[in-house]
Amino acid sequence: MKKNLYFSLGLSLLVIPTLLFYLASGQQKNADVQQEQSTFPELKPETIHPVHSIPMPDSVSFAGEPAPSDIFYIREYFDREITVNTYWHSATILLLKRANRWFPVIEPILKKEGIPDDFKYLALIESGLENVTSPAGAIGFWQFLKTTAREKGLEVNDFVDERYHVEKSTKAACRYLKDAYAKFGNWTLVAASYNTGMARIAEELKKQKVNNYYDLMLSIETTRYVFRIQAIKLIFQKPEKYGFSLKKEDLYPPVPTKTVTVKSPISNLVDYAVSQGITYKTLKYFNPWLRENALPNSSGKLYEIKIPVDASLSYSKLIQQENSIQN
Repeated sequence: MKKNLYFSLGLSLLVIPTLLFYLASGQQKNADVQQEQSTFPELKPETIHPVHSIPMPDSVSFAGEPAPSDIFYIREYFDREITVNTYWHSATILLLKRANRWFPVIEPILKKEGIPDDFKYLALIESGLENVTSPAGAIGFWQFLKTTAREKGLEVNDFVDERYHVEKSTKAACRYLKDAYAKFGNWTLVAASYNTGMARIAEELKKQKVNNYYDLMLSIETTRYVFRIQAIKLIFQKPEKYGFSLKKEDLYPPVPTKTVTVKSPISNLVDYAVSQGITYKTLKYFNPWLRENALPNSSGKLYEIKIPVDASLSYSKLIQQENSIQN
């Protein structure tokens, strides 16, 4: 009995400090919560920036071909893309800025080749109008793989890669688009095929026994593809309607260039750039298709190299020049 008494006393000496510790911790936690609440007061509705659902247009189309937007899931697909691209502010603002420089290059080529103007938005969503490289190895504004680029007439080797050449890659894209239209007779299917390939689209049309893009069950990437083009197109047509307020001087101005033709080898592009009154970095910016520091050109092929008209590359001068041309 004496042993039990000693045991109970010892247990009490262990338990009581533990209880006191937890009580003290709880009090401190309550104090911390109160402090946090006083530091971060409850937000009132008028202090919160409102976020609205994007109104849906009455109709949506691509290259003059209307989408069946009354079908609920077609409407919801489009709703997703217009919402994402409206509220992904940084990405869409940069697209608006770059397009001011590059659409004037792409648009006349599409028109000359008989391709609907809406396909400029395809290039926009493919690359963001940057010479990016995809994980699969697709390169440039139009995201050509090496084999497809060569099939469509582009030169691709260690020293020259015309996938980085905006004008030539746009013409190559037009060749693909015309081939796809000859196969499908429908521009919306042509656009979808640019993402997943003509063979896949043809296979799925046959397998699913349908004849248009909107009735096809495709991968989520290809399903979103055309709707994203349509959403970007609507934002570009009326950016203010979707909350984008950009002044003319916010947009990236076109940069006038002159063309220098070369048929002989260039052993050192740094020296060549200096001889043209520009830096090597400037030379590569305007001619990203030049992939190394030399252009061997043993065959004597004629190449056209772009040189900026104003080597100072002054932003204010570019803006003034663009305004004077428009006025």
